[in-house]
Amino acid sequence: MTDELSALHNCGTWELVPLLSGKSIVGCRWVFAIKVGPDGTIDRLKARLVAKGYTQVFGLNYGDTFSPVAKMASVRLFITMVVLQQWPLYQLDVKNAFLNGDLQEEIYMKQLPGFVAQGESSGIVCRLRKSLYGLK
Repeated sequence: MTDELSALHNCGTWELVPLLSGKSIVGCRWVFAIKVGPDGTIDRLKARLVAKGYTQVFGLNYGDTFSPVAKMASVRLFITMVVLQQWPLYQLDVKNAFLNGDLQEEIYMKQLPGFVAQGESSGIVCRLRKSLYGLK
């Protein structure tokens, strides 16, 4: 969790600000995964911070949705090119993936569970500058 938190902090994903009146807050939670090696043994434990985007209201917190996903046709074309050109193909696991889209909307998120800023009042929230998984 600390690795994910420091990576998000270094990327400038949010800033701590006092909550303005009349603004809604999106929650967040930690999602955990167990990464296994090729032999089936536990390779590492992974934690990812996701926003509770299901609480967002269309027209208030967001206007459009976008999902950066590769189409299967593109994956098939890539694999076909690898086979035809006899290129080596490797598998890798990305330690931290970021949604590099800057947000135009003002979206406020509760502070991270287990990582609330010390000495801060309860009115402090995270103003998101970049998108997180789970946001619409």
